[in-house]
Amino acid sequence: MRLPPALPILAFALLAAPSAAAQNVRILIASSAALSVNTAPSTALSTSTTRWNIGVRGGKLTLGGQDTGSEVLSLPPNAGGTLEVAGHRYRGGLTVRAVGSGVQAINVVDIEEYLRGVVPAEMPPLWPQAAVRAQAIIARTYAAARINPAAPYDLCSTTQCQVYGGVAKEHPLSDAAVLSTRAEVVSSGGKLADTYFSADSGGYTASSLEAWGRDISYLRAQPDPASPSAQKPWVIVSALGTVQEVAARYGVRLGKLSALSVSKASTSGRVMELNLVGELGSKTLAGANAGGFLRSLGAKSSKVRLSLDSAALTLTGSGSGHGVGLSQWGARGMAQSGKSDLALLDFYYPGASVSVLTESQADAPGPQLGPTLPLSAAARRGFGPALTASAAEQSNPDPLRAPAFSPFELANLSSPPLFPMSLPADL
Repeated sequence: MRLPPALPILAFALLAAPSAAAQNVRILIASSAALSVNTAPSTALSTSTTRWNIGVRGGKLTLGGQDTGSEVLSLPPNAGGTLEVAGHRYRGGLTVRAVGSGVQAINVVDIEEYLRGVVPAEMPPLWPQAAVRAQAIIARTYAAARINPAAPYDLCSTTQCQVYGGVAKEHPLSDAAVLSTRAEVVSSGGKLADTYFSADSGGYTASSLEAWGRDISYLRAQPDPASPSAQKPWVIVSALGTVQEVAARYGVRLGKLSALSVSKASTSGRVMELNLVGELGSKTLAGANAGGFLRSLGAKSSKVRLSLDSAALTLTGSGSGHGVGLSQWGARGMAQSGKSDLALLDFYYPGASVSVLTESQADAPGPQLGPTLPLSAAARRGFGPALTASAAEQSNPDPLRAPAFSPFELANLSSPPLFPMSLPADL
């Protein structure tokens, strides 16, 4: 088949096993019936771009309406340049796949470049740098743990994974946090750790056992006094009729409710079981059903107290999210008190370690771990195993990658409102 003249610019091939280099991640950034891809200029002086209109016909991709004969097209990275896909700019390269009658766009990018678009989307970059650096380390760990050469892509770009905003989200302060923690990840037992996090623990972190029935030693229930909503509870009032409608969606049809109480709570004070009483009897909601019922009523977390009267149910609670692992607001509070990024991680993942992420070996696909230190030891020493730059390198950072800010400038940066917080994919 004769291909359009422009097509050779795209090095297309049927999808083969991608590079297993640990520094590369593949993120699903768009999925639709057709996609428009622009190659952005590689220098500030250039204004030319090339637009590619990609669709699907007969299970094969089309380019500008012409058949390519392939299910997969690949556009390699353009050094110093970016790509625009569905109106958003990204670094790195692109893989386009025909999936059914639609097109998937997968950004293939170095993990450190990927984090530049993730960290400021998950935590305000003007927060204390220790907290932002901790977020960079756990975001890197989360991404690296999901690299799977056998899958078509490793991550999505939404709250189902980690929010990835591409170039538009990048910020000099979060760039600096990513660079200063380069290659650092949290590990346990020689493997990448499960670095779950939530917006706010509500004053007491939840264990993985109480949340999901998985006993992970470094995900413990423990007091977290730096999380602010422990002192500032939220209150939600839901009309009795609404409560009964929501209960019916969870299989509870008892007529008019006369009582609703927490019959079992976890160590961290989160609801594990609810007892509902109505005209037709009583019923218990437990586990995920109890949590889902509360979230459907607007609860920000399951760390909540209930009070039912003849007209409404009042929910008084603290925290936001599941509460397992790092609490972002708690990390902010600890960082403001002078704690380092490694001290934050040691607090929220006690017993875990910090390791250097290295390239995969041919006989061991997927990310590999290099030098490792217990987080407790690294926090005491004030640095992790990856921070081995010479004094000259530390005093002269790359100005293009880690902009310097004077103490005066940092002191006068005001914190913005809290950005939307996302949760890991498998919560």
